[in-house]
This record gives sequence, C-alpha cells and structure tokens, in this order.
Amino acid sequence: MTEITLNFIVNGAAQEVTTSPATTLLSVLRDDLKLKSPKKACGQGDCGACVVLLDGKAVNSCLVLAAQAEGAEVLTIEGLADDGKLHPLQQNFIDNWAFQCGYCTSGMLMSVYGLLLENPKPTREEIKTAISGNLCRCTGYEEIIEAVEMTADELTKHLSN
Repeated sequence: MTEITLNFIVNGAAQEVTTSPATTLLSVLRDDLKLKSPKKACGQGDCGACVVLLDGKAVNSCLVLAAQAEGAEVLTIEGLADDGKLHPLQQNFIDNWAFQCGYCTSGMLMSVYGLLLENPKPTREEIKTAISGNLCRCTGYEEIIEAVEMTADELTKHLSN
C-alpha cells in the first residue's frame, strides 16, 4: 500500500504525518496526533461532531482527506485556549450552559468560531445557519446561540476600544 507524507500546521505547531492517501483528516487528528476534540460520529458529514477549521474555514474532518491538509493550517478546540486561558467563546459556552453531554460541543465551537472569524458581529439567523450542520440532542440550541451572541458582543467591544 502506498503511503504519503503530509506536512501541515495543527494548532500552531508544525506536524509531519505518514499515512495512506485514503485516510481522513479526522483519523489523522485523532489517531496519529492524539487530539480528541474532533469526534468520530456519523462519518458522513451529517452531525458536525468532527468540525475543525482548515485554513480558517469550518469543515467536517470526516469528509476531508488528510492529503487535502498538505501545507494548510488546521485548528481544533485544543488550539483555542491561549496559555491555558479559555477563549471567550469557550468561557461563554460554560457561563451560558451551552452544552450538556458535551459530545457536539467541540464541533459546535469550531463552527461558530469559524463564523466569528468571518463575521465578528453575526445576526441570530447567521448563527443559526453556521450551526445548522451541528446536531445537538441536549440543549435545544438556545443557550448555544446566546453564548455566541455574548461572545460577538464582547469581541466587538474589545475591537472598538
């Protein structure tokens, strides 16, 4: 079986991985790099539990071949915290009880983080659209939307100061 060697940046650190051309980005992140935030769930892009940012865009890592990450930057929830301090989005998820079982949380966070990178002041409808590919069986989504709105407000205030 042919193997390929990939070089890319994950959470700010250079990585080199040798794998099969058929391996998904999700498998490389979890199995080779031992990152556990992107979850293996549906395997077909329906649930959003595996969402990561690939060059700043939210993607279902179960649908992306690892080879597509060659030379790219990948961000997972492990890369959101800064020197052990939670990102405001993570803290607002906690403060607003925007999760219960937590299975969808990392994918949900990465989807809305990607939105906030593109649009720091999204409307409620834009937030709903951003998380439309993330399934949550616990929260009913209202707390998640409120946490994102709170984060957007904080970021907007910070940028204007």
